[in-house]
Amino acid sequence: MPFYQRMLVSTAPKATFLIRLLVGLAFLSEGSQKFLFPASLGVGRFLKIGIPAPQVMAPFVGAIEILCGLLLVLGLLSGLATIPLLAVISVAIVSTKLPMLFAGKLWGMAHEARADYSMLMGLLFVLVVGPGLLSIDHYCAKNFADTGGERS
Repeated sequence: MPFYQRMLVSTAPKATFLIRLLVGLAFLSEGSQKFLFPASLGVGRFLKIGIPAPQVMAPFVGAIEILCGLLLVLGLLSGLATIPLLAVISVAIVSTKLPMLFAGKLWGMAHEARADYSMLMGLLFVLVVGPGLLSIDHYCAKNFADTGGERS
């Protein structure tokens, strides 16, 4: 089985859709808010936490969150969509939560990090088990296998 077909195949249950929906909509919302509220959640926020080139990085990250979040909701190229989102959430944790921890604010960090850690675990779940049976990926893989790999 070719690599691209293995990326689409998933035997995860239909309920996996709920995890994809949760994670995808959260990223879609966060990415949109970077454009809707740039002073507090976009460029201004990136400037405040010390992200280099905030005028470039905030819209770039927002676009990744919107595009990949939508791909997760649809279940389209789900495995590939998780990779940039894993990078985004990892940078968010390192740049905003670790400084709190190092400042001795363990419980404040734990409170603030709950959504970030949930997104991280949700992305890892989708990456490991696949998009599930209720996904465009599954539909494409199934139809590709039914036709013997040939387009009709």
